[in-house]
Order: sequence, then structure tokens, then C-alpha cells
Amino acid sequence: MDGFFIVETIVKSFIVISVFATLAGLGTYAERKVLAYMQRRIGPSMVGPGGILQLVADMIKLFTKEDIIPQFANKPIFMIAPIISAVGAFAALAVVPFFPEFTLFGRTIRPILADVGVGVLYVLGVGGVCVLSPLLAGLSSHNKYALIAAARASMQLISFEVVTGLSLLSVIMMVGSLSLIDINSYQNTGLGGWLIFKQPLAFILFLISSFVETNRTPFCMTENETELIAGYGTEYSGMRWAMFFIGEYANMITASFLVSLVFLGGFNPVWFLPGGLMILLKVSFIFFLFLWTRAAWPHVRVDQLMGLCWKVLMPLAVLNILITGLVLV
Repeated sequence: MDGFFIVETIVKSFIVISVFATLAGLGTYAERKVLAYMQRRIGPSMVGPGGILQLVADMIKLFTKEDIIPQFANKPIFMIAPIISAVGAFAALAVVPFFPEFTLFGRTIRPILADVGVGVLYVLGVGGVCVLSPLLAGLSSHNKYALIAAARASMQLISFEVVTGLSLLSVIMMVGSLSLIDINSYQNTGLGGWLIFKQPLAFILFLISSFVETNRTPFCMTENETELIAGYGTEYSGMRWAMFFIGEYANMITASFLVSLVFLGGFNPVWFLPGGLMILLKVSFIFFLFLWTRAAWPHVRVDQLMGLCWKVLMPLAVLNILITGLVLV
């Protein structure tokens, strides 16, 4: 291991964390503007050009607010829960290849922190750890709304983790590798090589699961003002509440990259469009899809969501694996 590799890894880690933390903040601004446009409102417009500095004002407010811990809360667990959310969201980014390789000062730079060869398994594992964050937050808050939200979060996240794994299994069977780079390279034959056309059912299953695991409407059961106020985050304030927020939007960006890499051709060039531009367009489209559905679709009920998971999506995922196996044989 040479010194350049260590310096390169440290620099890339710093860039990934700082860029994605900024993008997570910009994601909140984009969501407020998109929702406002769809609801015939103006949205943030008073602070800075186009209201863009509203993001900075919100950050200053959150970082300087008093950190309140309820009297009867389990304080150590209450304090750790939001850290798990933020750390888990950024840890999942370690195996995601963001752009094609490029040359800098005579050296080939790979825009990925660690190509461990089992990137799909790593992402699923980190996603499983993130379930602990809402669970611990709800259990430790000494609040009935937070407790119900924690139970819902555990139920929906664990259930849809299975659907996510099964939907990716058919892709792995076709590619023969658990590496996200290999899955991206498998689709380098143009539009016809994109896995969305070879595995359309797996794409739909994975996309629905992504909505659930990022707590997005219409499949979000953990936050609902009419039932649970702010769910497991009801008793949180200031910086700790902001960490939940950063984790959620970082997860949305990660999910957008994964959908683009696994099903939409990744960062392979299309016609005259370079791969770097293509991946940005795809990720932006998937991220916009997260925002659009929040404005266009109502929440489903808890029983409807669980019924959808176990009675519809799970059998379809198993059927898709069987069909894929028969085709490959």
C-alpha cells in the first residue's frame, strides 16, 4: 500500500462526506421548491437569490437550537440513535462508484472509496444496521407516538429488506457478480443492455423498496402528522433532529445512485453523451421522482403496505427469480 493510495483515500472520503452532506441540504431546498410549484405556491424566496440561502438560515437555526432531552428518556440511547442514522447513510456510499475512471496528474483515479467485490451485500448490510436508528430513537424517547413509529419502522424496513434482496438476486444471477462495478460494466452495450429492460419486474420491486427504506411517501409509515406527529423524531430537536434529516436525504441520493447503476445503465456513455453526464441525469431524475410522488400520492395505510409486501411483492420477487433461473439454464 503506497502513500499515494492512503492520501487518495483520505481525500476521496473528505470529498464524498462534504459533497453529499451539502447535497443532502440542497435536497431539502429542492423538495420545498418542487412541492411549492406543484401546490401553486412560491416556496422559499425571501433569503438570497431564489431563496437558496434559506438552506443556510435553516442550518444556523438547527445548529444553535437547544438540545433538549426528555426527563424520562434513556439518555445514552437517545443520543446515539441519530448518529447511527447519519453514519449509516454515509457508510453506504463507500462502495458506490459515482463516475467513470479518469486521469489526474498521470494517475488513474477511480471515483469509489472501496471496491470490495461484494458491494451489493455491503449496501444491504449497512441498510440493515440503519433500521436500528428509528427503533432506538422510538424506544428511548419515552413518548407513545415515537414508540408506535419505531414499531412501524422496524416492521416496514425489515419486511422490505427481504424484497430488496430478492429483487437484486435476479440481477446477480444474470451478471454473476456482487460488485456494483461489474453490474455497471455488464450494461455497457448501449440502451438495449440496460437491466431495466431485461429485469423490469426486479426494477419495479427495487424502486418500491427504495421508497420504503428511505421513508418516502406514499410508503412512509414512520412520520405522519395526523397519526404520529413526527414519529420517532417527535422528541428530538436541534442538531440531533438535523442528523435524522441529513441521513434521510443522503439515503435518497444513495438510492438514486443504486437504481441508476443497477438498472439504468450506470455511468456508461450513451450516443454522444459522456458517462459522467449520464449518471448525473439519471440520479437527478430518480431523486425528482422521490419528490414528485410526495406531492402527487397520499399515504397508504399500514395494513395496505404490509399486505402489498407479503401478499404481492414477495411472491412476485420469488417468481421473478424462478423465471430468471429457467431462462439462464
